[in-house]
Amino acid sequence: MRVTVGPMVQWDSEQYLRFAAERTQPSRDLAAQLPPDDGTVTRVLDIGCGPGNSTAVLRERYPQARIIGVDSSREMIEAAREAHPDIEFALCDVSDAKRVARLPRDFDVVFSNACIQWVPDHTTLIPRLMHRLRKGGTLAVQTPMNYDEPIHRIIASVVHGPRFGAILPQQREFYNLEPDEYWELLRKHSSGFRMWMTTYLHTLPSHEAIMEWYRGTGLRPYLQALEGMDAQAEFEEEIFSRLRAAYPVQSDGSVIFPFPRFFFLATR
Repeated sequence: MRVTVGPMVQWDSEQYLRFAAERTQPSRDLAAQLPPDDGTVTRVLDIGCGPGNSTAVLRERYPQARIIGVDSSREMIEAAREAHPDIEFALCDVSDAKRVARLPRDFDVVFSNACIQWVPDHTTLIPRLMHRLRKGGTLAVQTPMNYDEPIHRIIASVVHGPRFGAILPQQREFYNLEPDEYWELLRKHSSGFRMWMTTYLHTLPSHEAIMEWYRGTGLRPYLQALEGMDAQAEFEEEIFSRLRAAYPVQSDGSVIFPFPRFFFLATR
């Protein structure tokens, strides 16, 4: 019997925030490239705000602006509202064109940190986000591009292997384009843009910490599909065994965890 992923991954804000500092740093780096707080930025939209950590970065950047964080996960929105009662949050699935079309079209900044990799069809998604901006507004995006890292190769190998290939869903979980494809897309739909990549070298305390990190993101759709099954523990054990061999231990017992991320800023 093949297990299928439901219509939406059920995210866990507590699990996600176990590495809040590491997950938030890319949003800080992206926000630092946004237009200055000179009074002209008054409306900001955070797409895929999660538990509000990236939205709080935008609040620091633009203290006087109206900032709205949206996410498709009710659990994430509830966590964001509790943690940041001074910011406006709302449910909105950015993959739903009709819902996005109901959002205003006069934002000065549309910001998205580590979200669009979960959303299909970026050739329509990026123009859809650009259309939420006023003319001259800025679209700012960060998305993980770590598919060549050991953890992703391990997950793919186990998911497609003989033990779990007949059980787990095989559809693509991440929808990023290649950088040259984003270049063509942004050239077509913006008046100017720039792109860059950064590899963060996170120091994690152990191999188990890598597992904890990915239980909140890349492993979550598969763990959700195996929930309540004996195979779930076996699946995690197989991933853990392989990642221990792939990531060397440093002299103090910690593990260096490289994490490449892709950024772009584009002007409508």
